[in-house]
Amino acid sequence: MLDEKMTGAGNVLLLAGGGKIYTDIAARFVRSERSLEEIVASPYSRTIVENILSSGHKAALEFDYFLFGVEGYSRVTETQLVRKRLASYLIKSGRAELGGKRLFSVVYPPSIKDFAAEVSLPDGSTLKVTPHLLTEMTRQWYEAGIEQGLPEEDLRYMKPQATEFKAIIGMNAHALHDWFAIRCCMNAQHEIRDLARKMLRLCRKAAPDLFAHAGPSCMQLGYCPENRAQNSMCKGKIPTKEEALHVLHKLYKGQDSEIC
Repeated sequence: MLDEKMTGAGNVLLLAGGGKIYTDIAARFVRSERSLEEIVASPYSRTIVENILSSGHKAALEFDYFLFGVEGYSRVTETQLVRKRLASYLIKSGRAELGGKRLFSVVYPPSIKDFAAEVSLPDGSTLKVTPHLLTEMTRQWYEAGIEQGLPEEDLRYMKPQATEFKAIIGMNAHALHDWFAIRCCMNAQHEIRDLARKMLRLCRKAAPDLFAHAGPSCMQLGYCPENRAQNSMCKGKIPTKEEALHVLHKLYKGQDSEIC
């Protein structure tokens, strides 16, 4: 059976993280002369966390860890997701399912859902192929291979990138800030941006002090580092890095000695 979903319908759960904030304890430990027991017993300080975030010295954020459960996203997004090295991933196997239950799940972008392309067949005839037909043919081929006893780990080579993946993701707060900066950006592909925004909403709810200003790079920096690659929806609304530097250079022109 072919199970079809649209991008944007993925589900994200926060499995662990938030509550007690360890960034506060880690930041105190670096400078305090008090014993570790006294530091741990100190009441939580939002001011310390805000100072850590505003200063850009985010090493203390690495002591707060968050776990997410993810489903309903495509292998396209999985490939982009695992490019973030400072994270842990446990991804559901693409091989044999327990009990012989093999659900062939795919995720389509709405923009291609109804697109039909005419393709040529070996006998000279043509066939109009939609995403549904393409994946349904693959599913039937896949199931026939299983019935013939072919190894599922080899058959899966022909699965489309639209196939759904499920995963548990672990990242510390520092890594999450960096990941949100890239993947919440309007230039990010829409499905992974959907995943990042859902994760960010969960983080802000669980640990608002840690993630109050998390988001795309422009929110964290005050300008867009994409420069000429800036998304068209942001042009004229958010200054690029080049534009921000131009303003500063113009402001301080001829005052180099004072700046230095």
